[in-house]
Amino acid sequence: MQNNAAHAFSVAGKKGLVLGVANDRSIAWGCTAQARAQGAEVVASCLNDKARKWVTPLTDPIGVDLVNCNVEEPGQLEALVEHAVRKLGKLDFVIHSIAWAPLEDLHGDVVDSSREGFARAISVSCHSFAELAKLCALHMPDGGSMLSMSYLGSGEAVPNYGLMGPVKAALESMVRYMAMELGPKNIRVHAVSPGPILTRAASGIADFDGLMASAQAKAPLQRLVTLEEIAQLSTFLCSDAASGMTGQTIYVDGGVHAVD
Repeated sequence: MQNNAAHAFSVAGKKGLVLGVANDRSIAWGCTAQARAQGAEVVASCLNDKARKWVTPLTDPIGVDLVNCNVEEPGQLEALVEHAVRKLGKLDFVIHSIAWAPLEDLHGDVVDSSREGFARAISVSCHSFAELAKLCALHMPDGGSMLSMSYLGSGEAVPNYGLMGPVKAALESMVRYMAMELGPKNIRVHAVSPGPILTRAASGIADFDGLMASAQAKAPLQRLVTLEEIAQLSTFLCSDAASGMTGQTIYVDGGVHAVD
């Protein structure tokens, strides 16, 4: 009984696809490493050959297949999913950890953002999750889990987060609709909302050091969260122990979201 209960909290034996590994500090890498440590089979993606040189030294030693995927390029997302299914046979979980906006739009005020920049940010950071879900749901015969990464700036105005705030708000809304639509297939959908950690994507946000300092000062736990803590929550949500949960935005931010 105890062994069965412990197994429910693991992704051992599951097969998953993780998008967005950039380096050893990326959330996608933390999730990939945690899933592999628990015994899952994983295919991961990075953006391009430039990113690949940083990522293969991480993925090769733990037996993770790595595929280039730029979701703005026609056909690359489809090719990634096809490769993953050929390699794994099916999918039990999918983790979408990609976000991007043009720097000139990200660093400016929302009211000054360009229509093109906003459209690209929504396409890469939000709509690609829906595209991914459509492709992957066909290969989840036993149901499973789909996750994307959000941030506190989706629900409140955070200085310097700018354009990504409305984009993440759209992503969280999409999670709820996807949970409703995919629930009959036993596919669960969540947004994970981590506190700020220094990833490559986060480095594009102006005064990110100040954002981290503010979060640490505000957090009831009086510290920032770690990559491992984000990955542990994510793999839990992909495990059978979370089988009754869907459609939520779940925070792992030291409690920052709970206090004014």
